[in-house]
Amino acid sequence: MLRLKKRAKAWARGIAMAAVGLSLAACQSIMPDSVQESGFQPSNKPVTVDNVTANNKLAELARAQHPRILATYGGEYSDPKLERMVAKVVGSLTTVSANPTQNYRITILNSPNVNAFALPGGYLYITRGLLALANDSSELAAVIAHEMGHVTANHGLQRQQKEAEEVLATKVVSDVLGDNPAAKAALIRGKLRMAQFSRNQELEADAVGIKSVGEAGYDPYAAGRFLQSMSAYTDFRSISGATDASLDFLATHPNTPQRIELAQRHARNFGQPGVGTRDRDSYLAGIDGLLYGDTPEEGYVRGNVFMHPGLGVSFAVPEGFVIDNTAAAVTATGPGDIAVRFDGVSIDKGKSLPDYIRSGWVAGLDEASVRPETINGNEAAFATARADGWQFDITVIRAGGQVYRLLTAAPAASTALDPVARSVSTSFRVLSPSEKAALKPLRIRIVTVQPGQTMGSLAAQMVGVDRKLDLFRVLNAMAPGASVSSGDKVKIVTDR
Repeated sequence: MLRLKKRAKAWARGIAMAAVGLSLAACQSIMPDSVQESGFQPSNKPVTVDNVTANNKLAELARAQHPRILATYGGEYSDPKLERMVAKVVGSLTTVSANPTQNYRITILNSPNVNAFALPGGYLYITRGLLALANDSSELAAVIAHEMGHVTANHGLQRQQKEAEEVLATKVVSDVLGDNPAAKAALIRGKLRMAQFSRNQELEADAVGIKSVGEAGYDPYAAGRFLQSMSAYTDFRSISGATDASLDFLATHPNTPQRIELAQRHARNFGQPGVGTRDRDSYLAGIDGLLYGDTPEEGYVRGNVFMHPGLGVSFAVPEGFVIDNTAAAVTATGPGDIAVRFDGVSIDKGKSLPDYIRSGWVAGLDEASVRPETINGNEAAFATARADGWQFDITVIRAGGQVYRLLTAAPAASTALDPVARSVSTSFRVLSPSEKAALKPLRIRIVTVQPGQTMGSLAAQMVGVDRKLDLFRVLNAMAPGASVSSGDKVKIVTDR
């Protein structure tokens, strides 16, 4: 149940900041150490860790984490063709691994976020969002080898030990020095030590990973190339907005020009650019048809409109707002720190919507503002509230036996709350059967450039996305000023 109480300010600010950018912190350690097994086997079912050796404590931790990972990242993405392609890359890397007896199993996560990580026991996770961004097998190999490098170097266990040391040091400083400047300086030094420790782990994993990629016969320069793609992706989403940034690779992996230069320096140990295979054609064949963006179960964002075929409802936000669609709720942020949240609740059918608003879940409610309304033929109720320097518009709508909530927040001094809230709430409507049937998920499609086609004309073929030319360049790792040639294979996003 949503509560607009003392944390209302933090809630609104949190949503408002969600689309601003990515935190370039250190690689997040989900699990420590690794488990010794043998052979190689790709995942072929949603729960891949049940076969881990019994009575192994690290394996038990992995087993406990696996369902949480699936829940966080939308479950497993099932596509045998795609999984065979990914398994081929993992298999190539295991042949040159520093620990050749380690068994690796791959799970593709059904998430548009761009991420990859590993658990003890050799359980590798990679999102379909990352697969959509990579452009050849060598880039995928670079990402996976980096994560395998963390496992090989026991970075998870080392990080846990370091974090425990810093927690203890923080407690000692707080107990002895209290809240004086010396204590604050000591705590800052502790955070800097942790950041440097994490950075060193990332650079070590880069070195291990690039060595594995080169020894496996892939293009060792792929690591630097994909880091550049990640940087372009970050820049693109910082303007366009996207799904939960905290779930992305760069939220936990620092990305700097110096790191790219170091990656290229490691690659030079294998020769000049052009050495190794990229295996581009088979990679693109593997991702052809890959789901892109939102799943049907979570509804679709098309520009400034949210449509859910399962629920059969839709609403729009004003121009200049960015919609972020997650499993928990749909949020949107706009100018002036204005935020919108959409979700659904189950209430007694006999309970009126004004009574529901008054039932205690809204703090700072203005009782006199509660009033019944009708929105596009649907029963509704409006109200306003104030809390901690913020003002809120609350709209609840009953449609198809379900109650939906549209909550709009703005700073107390803002004059834009009412026009934004009215624009959003009055746009709510029930989709017709034909509209629901016409909604299709977006997919990555591989097309061959025909004579006379340009980046602009190819990007124009894409549907359901904004800033088409910019996205085309990001997906195909093309810098401004680059061009396409007849016969090239490129990625586009379409609902066909």
